[in-house]
Amino acid sequence: MTLNNQLKIIECPRDAMQGLTFMVPSDIKIQYLNLLLKVGFDTLDFGSFVSPKAVPQMADTAQLLAGLDLSSTKTKLLAIVANMRGVEMACSHTEIHYLGFPLSISETFQQRNTNAGIEQGIELIKQTLDSCSNANKELVVYLSMAFGNPYKDFYSIELVADYAGQLQEMGVRIVSLADTVGLANVEDVQLLGNKIISQFPDIEIGMHLHSNPILAKEKLAASLATGCVRIDTALHGLGGCPFAEDELVGNMPTETLVQLASETKLKTGLDLEMLKKAKEFLVNKILI
Repeated sequence: MTLNNQLKIIECPRDAMQGLTFMVPSDIKIQYLNLLLKVGFDTLDFGSFVSPKAVPQMADTAQLLAGLDLSSTKTKLLAIVANMRGVEMACSHTEIHYLGFPLSISETFQQRNTNAGIEQGIELIKQTLDSCSNANKELVVYLSMAFGNPYKDFYSIELVADYAGQLQEMGVRIVSLADTVGLANVEDVQLLGNKIISQFPDIEIGMHLHSNPILAKEKLAASLATGCVRIDTALHGLGGCPFAEDELVGNMPTETLVQLASETKLKTGLDLEMLKKAKEFLVNKILI
């Protein structure tokens, strides 16, 4: 990575809030998202068009979208989808730039996460690419369990590369390596990141890591060392997967990445004063 590279920070309030044990009122979410839109993130993973029974916290995604002030932001919006109905709903909103689809290389987790198998997921990706092309949107595929899984499903780095190759052939141009349950250590991040980034130079490779906060900075440093400049984070390190069985396994804290970028003289393009205000709102209005 050169010093001229600017990090693409994908802020993930959707991932942060969907795991909360209490419901956040829609008006509070809208206020928070509008603050985040002023910070200068590359992308805001703001909501999801999935089953409200599965993720009740995100049932108001369309309502949130209607309340966002996009008049003076360069931040692009990303919404998660898990089936064709969600794809159609997301594509109907011109404000959304990215659709994010989780494809697990663990069959067990794919079934748990999307109520469908890997083969069905791949077919849905093909259909979603067509829908995105027609609606002038881009698809981001999250390769879930990219660093292993707790279900004893087969795993290897070569398997990750095989799926990345299939996605490239289908026309996917952005792939995020996701450690959904925080299994990866620093060496795992370096090894997989180096292989996938070097093997697929035409794909923009991102990192969506979950971690115990003690190891977050080391994993972020390892991600940057691979040359990855697309990093998913969440203020306060909130978030996590219900299958992680560890409440400390949250998202990469945005504050930690900003600190690391400052130490290594990497550009973030963020308004740090607005970032501070957004965090204060999160702590005082949402996490009270």
